[in-house]
Order: sequence, then structure tokens, then C-alpha cells
Amino acid sequence: MSNIITKENYPYAFNQDACATCEGRCCTGESGYIYVSKDEIFKIAELLNLSVNDFGVKYLFKHGYKYSIKEIKHENSHECIFYDRESNGCKIYKARPSQCITFPFWDYFKTHIDELKEECPGIVDD
Repeated sequence: MSNIITKENYPYAFNQDACATCEGRCCTGESGYIYVSKDEIFKIAELLNLSVNDFGVKYLFKHGYKYSIKEIKHENSHECIFYDRESNGCKIYKARPSQCITFPFWDYFKTHIDELKEECPGIVDD
């Protein structure tokens, strides 16, 4: 069974086996935004057994008109507050935002493949 994922109109494929060894590069690195929708906020809060308000206060910040998950600083890097270094995984995997689910198939990377290859060892030429 192949673990290579392709998506129409993307000039690359993704080998999801690389996730086991990459040390969460898509969850760590430069500071950025991890946007969440209203529905995603409710799902994550429920998963964490928190009220939506408590979840928002503890884990979100507002950027413009959107909400983003907070990051924490680790050495010279930033990482999603839900990234678990010990397991090299996501603490909210079952309710992770669509931004995380769709990585690495983001429109931006269609024309920035070299940048994506530096970040993600699972990228293979299609």
C-alpha cells in the first residue's frame, strides 16, 4: 500500500511516511498564523473539555478578523502550542484545523516548491 498522496493541479506529491522522522517541521520553525474557524474552535474546545471561552483565552489570539492558535518559543524556533515534542505529534490531532489537515497542499506552495521541500522531507516530484 502506497503512502504517497497526490492532489490534482499540484506539481508534487507527499509521502506521509516522512512525518515519522521530520520532527514536526510543519508545526515548528518561523512564527506564523494557525488560523481556526468558529467550527474548529468549538471542536477543539470540546476535545480539550474546555468551554469555548476558556479555550479562547488560553490558546487563541486575534489577528485582524481571524483567530490563530498561539505559539510557544522553543530555543530559536516557534512551535504550535499543541505540538508535542515527545511524541513528535499533535495533541489535538483528532480536531486539528483544516490548515493543518491540508498541509502541504496549499496554493502558495504550487509556485514555491523549493521552499516547501526545505520544510517538508515528504515532498516528492510528481
